[in-house]
Formats: sequence, structure tokens, C-alpha cells
Amino acid sequence: MPHDLQFTKGHGTGNDFVLFHDPDDTHDVTPEQVRLICDRHMGVGADGVIRAVRSAAVADGAASLEEDAAAAWFMDYRNADGSVAEMCGNGVRVFVQYLLDQGLASLGPGETLAIATRAGVKRVSRSADGFQTDMGRWSLAGGEPLVRAKQLPVARPGLGIDVGNPHVVVAVADDAELDAVDLAYIPVLDPEPADGANVEFVVPAEPLARDGVGRIRMRVHERGSGETLSCGTGAVAAALAVRHWAGAAAPDDWRVQVPGGVLGVRMFDADDGEHVMLSGPAVLVYDGVLALG
Repeated sequence: MPHDLQFTKGHGTGNDFVLFHDPDDTHDVTPEQVRLICDRHMGVGADGVIRAVRSAAVADGAASLEEDAAAAWFMDYRNADGSVAEMCGNGVRVFVQYLLDQGLASLGPGETLAIATRAGVKRVSRSADGFQTDMGRWSLAGGEPLVRAKQLPVARPGLGIDVGNPHVVVAVADDAELDAVDLAYIPVLDPEPADGANVEFVVPAEPLARDGVGRIRMRVHERGSGETLSCGTGAVAAALAVRHWAGAAAPDDWRVQVPGGVLGVRMFDADDGEHVMLSGPAVLVYDGVLALG
């Protein structure tokens, strides 16, 4: 049955999303509709679609409520190809800005807002440049697959890192090599992870750290979306990988330059192990109405 979708377009460092709210899980969209919405020629255009639904209304959200009863809103994230994703680091910040703009939540100075995702509850607070999100614990997962990419001269070993969704991080020689990689083509991983992975290509600055802050550049091919201007969880994975390669003297604070801007990453100790904080802007661009068939 055709219906109109009232939506908001937003982005975090160029990683863009179409957002809408469906509190009671009555107006979900199909994978085909997600692909249409995200199409940059025949739809609105976006890297993904985010639906705001009350956690109690869907099974994945109800599981998060068991973790934190304050996680009232579930971030239902879909990649541009219509596939379901665990979560999205830039998307969480934009989702929070959307909830605040729609009057669905509040977040005062010094307060934290709990957001339910398929990767558990993420806690968001305000920061100098927008919002910061406690991304939780991370792990070395996925081994060291060999990565081939178009215009990358030779295959390189990557480092598998899980930050709630899967990543493989690859170090390249210099800025020229980073710029030359053609991410219109899907990088090939050997062995290929069962559920795929986001693939980050990174180059460290020279010097790597300045005033106690590590600095890297990154480009990314996101699973289900292609190359994007930014990937929040990818920035986290890239900073973690470079710190791992750099050794014990590497800093815990990082600035990650992506094509769409700069993201902050900070590692810190918590009761259940090391967590990672991701910070950056969240911008709502416009509202609209889309006729869905």
C-alpha cells in the first residue's frame, strides 16, 4: 500500500542518513524501499536509513532494555543496499540529534542518553564539537586476512577488529597510495569473513603523534554501502589498529581525518575492560516527504 514517509536528512562528517520515526513498529520499510530511498539518482540519496522505534516494540530493542532500562529508543539501521547492520558510529550521533530535534528525547549538559542498537546499548553525551559516544569494548577479531583492492599495487595483510561490527584495517605506504585506491570496487578479503566486513585503508601522519595525540588519514569501503565520506566505527577500528602496530608508547587519543572531516577517538579503562569513545559533529540538513510505493 503506497504511503508517504516523513523523513529528515542528516550526516556526521559526510556519512549521510535518511531518518524517520516509527514508535510502535507499524510503518517499517522493506529492503527494496531502503535501496530506493538511498539511491542518489532516483531517491533521496544516503549511505543508510535509520528508523527510530521504541525499544519495547521490537525484539532487538527489548534485548537492549534488559541491558539498560533507560534505552527507550532503538536505532534500527539499514545499509544502502537494504541489508541490516549492527550499528553505525556516525549514525548514533545523528540519531541522537534527530531524537532531540523531534522532541522524542532530551539531553542536558553532563547527562548521558542510552541508545539501543543491535550491538548493545551505546551511551551518548554532548561534546565540544557535537556528541561523544561510548562505543563499549572492542576486540581483535577476524585475524589478518590478505586484502586486495583496485589500484593498490600489492595485496596487504589487514587486521581484523570488532567494535560492535566487523572491520579489517589495512596500512598503506603514503598519502599518494591512499588517494589512488579505487573504492568503487569492493576490496577482496582472503579469507572472506562470513558476514563481510568494513575495510579501512589508513596512513599515519609524520610524526605519528603531536602533543600526545595520534593522527591518521583514512578512507573506507563500508559493507553494504560502498565508499563513504566517513565511517565512525571505521575511525575507531583504524585508530585501534595503528595503536596496536605502533606499540606500547602509542597514545590513547587520536584524530582521524576522513574525506568528510575529522573524528576524535579516545581509549579509556572501564570496569569491564578497555572502552573506546568516538566524538564528532551531527548535522540535520532538511526535512521532506517521500511517496513510497
